[in-house]
Amino acid sequence: MSVVSIIVAVVVIGIAVAIIAAGVKVVPQSETRVIERLGRFHAVLPPGLNFIIPFVDRPKMIYTRYVTMVGGRHVVRMSTTPVIDLREQVYDFPSQQVITRDNVTTEINALLYFQITDPKKAVYEIDNLPNAIEKLTQTSLRNVIGELELDETLTSRDTINTKLQSILDDATNKWGVKVNRVELQDITPPESVRVAMEKQMQAERNRRAEILNAEGEKQSLILRSEGEKASRINEAEAIKQAEILRAEGDARSIVLNAQAEADAIRKVAEAVAATKTDPATYMLAVKYIETLKEMTAGKDNKTVYIPYEASSVLSSIGSIKNLFNNE
Repeated sequence: MSVVSIIVAVVVIGIAVAIIAAGVKVVPQSETRVIERLGRFHAVLPPGLNFIIPFVDRPKMIYTRYVTMVGGRHVVRMSTTPVIDLREQVYDFPSQQVITRDNVTTEINALLYFQITDPKKAVYEIDNLPNAIEKLTQTSLRNVIGELELDETLTSRDTINTKLQSILDDATNKWGVKVNRVELQDITPPESVRVAMEKQMQAERNRRAEILNAEGEKQSLILRSEGEKASRINEAEAIKQAEILRAEGDARSIVLNAQAEADAIRKVAEAVAATKTDPATYMLAVKYIETLKEMTAGKDNKTVYIPYEASSVLSSIGSIKNLFNNE
């Protein structure tokens, strides 16, 4: 065999190997390829080993989006590839300015989580899928934020995310894309608005603090007045009980004194009756003697004048003497 024959054989074998290698396509898991045959759609390759006709079948090229660092900044780039990734993907969109319903310009950036569910539609229903998704997200975000005031925008992230997800999912359904969720990252109002909001929040905090202080003072006064009221009620109740007990004691004392005096009078009356003396004259004489004793009490010398009418009363002293003698 000549050298030329050997060279020709090697070339033929090399071409055969190249043709066979071109016809063999190994697709990794969670990826696929869209194959065109003579410019028309032919098949979607599943994961694993696949065979195509070289130079007749070829994979369809699609756009893909990736982010690189240029000068310390994130820069979005576009490239073409035959690989279609079926996993969930996330696009981090740069900040964009939107205008709220109350005419406040705000910067917002968002994250979009989506997944290609129909590779054929993703290739043939839209020219540049990543760019279309980005523009659709930006315009939808402007529309949604334009319906809300700034305060609602800052406090209604979940509502905005849900509404955006619904709008984008409906719009991208014909592209074979499923939008799983949308997340707003940063909402940055202008500096003047932020300063005004900080002042407003500080004023609101001060107002709440004053309200709490006033409520505390109010409760303190109420509790103090209730305590004073209870104290006065208890004090009045104590005085009342003391007065009742004192009155009961006085009444009991009067009753006992009256009973003792009645017993004494009864005994005296019985004794007087035994001596046949007038009881009224006797009692009057006793009272007269007691009064006379009080009048002459003391260390000073006193002159006591006895009225003439008292002589008849003093005549009963003899009767008293006789009474005690009889006892």
